Amino acid sequence: MNWDRLQHLLTAASSRKLLVVGDVMLDEFVWGRVSRISPEAPVPVVEVEKETSYPGGAANVARNLRPFCAGVHLCGLVGEDAHAGRLRELLAEELISTDALVADAGRSTIVKTRIVARQQQVVRVDRERRAKVSTEVLERACSVIAALLPTVDAVIFEDYGKGFLGQILKDSVTEMARSAGKYISADPNPTNPLDWRGVDLLKPNRSEAFAMAGIPDNGAGPNPLADAPLLEVGGILLKKWDLPSLLVTLGEHGMILFQRDEAPYHTPTRAREVFDVSGAGDTAIALHTLAVCAGATASEAAEISNQASGVVVAKLGTATLTADELLHAFSKNA
Repeated sequence: MNWDRLQHLLTAASSRKLLVVGDVMLDEFVWGRVSRISPEAPVPVVEVEKETSYPGGAANVARNLRPFCAGVHLCGLVGEDAHAGRLRELLAEELISTDALVADAGRSTIVKTRIVARQQQVVRVDRERRAKVSTEVLERACSVIAALLPTVDAVIFEDYGKGFLGQILKDSVTEMARSAGKYISADPNPTNPLDWRGVDLLKPNRSEAFAMAGIPDNGAGPNPLADAPLLEVGGILLKKWDLPSLLVTLGEHGMILFQRDEAPYHTPTRAREVFDVSGAGDTAIALHTLAVCAGATASEAAEISNQASGVVVAKLGTATLTADELLHAFSKNA
């Protein structure tokens, strides 16, 4: 992709608005250093130096979109607690609309706390309760989404398998979005086996793709285009859900795009250094969807999302990137 084409797509993207639907959470980071082992147990003692927090899960997809587009709405489930208040504050700071968040007094907001020392996670503490949502919560979510659909260009489903995104909600939103002519993409979770028919793009990682296809993964080869099991998985999933496009992220091997009646397209990894892969999939689905909404072909969108993911994995924490960083990445990798 040449520079002029990228600039054109970024300019077009700046007028787009998107809706993200899925599991939202609060990502907390406790940063410190380790200088000794605890006398109480054979574990490191982390001396805390600072604490930070970011919107996580589906909220991180929204964060990745916001620097590139005109607006982002986020629909997910939170509790009526202090963590929900903190999450709303953080989203508001990044100009992400929280009007579609659905509060349930019977639940706690999902929180993931990572303790990091010497640029490595020491431990992660999760606070969550996985359970199906009530009919009343589903009705509220569908109502707010129906009101927002006329104002957005695309819908992104972000499934972390925490219980908010069930088959009824997915099908209801898909039907509304397709009737309204909106582009629909999804980042699936095999622990929550949904029928993904009706979406325009599905974006699993390699292990998720193999799990959904029901094929054991015996390891990746050096060339994804010569990886027979991977190619078989791509064909199975395209047919299984009648998908127009399937984008499989491959870690150090980049991404591979499968489309109906077209040869697979592989874009190799663009990461120079990898410090933290947290949220890289969020970046991929966000930038691919936005690029398509801006007029990119599926292969151009794959290249943009791959370049963007290469930027965020070189950062610690739940990271995002700017348009300048994306342009710089393209110029380095030209």
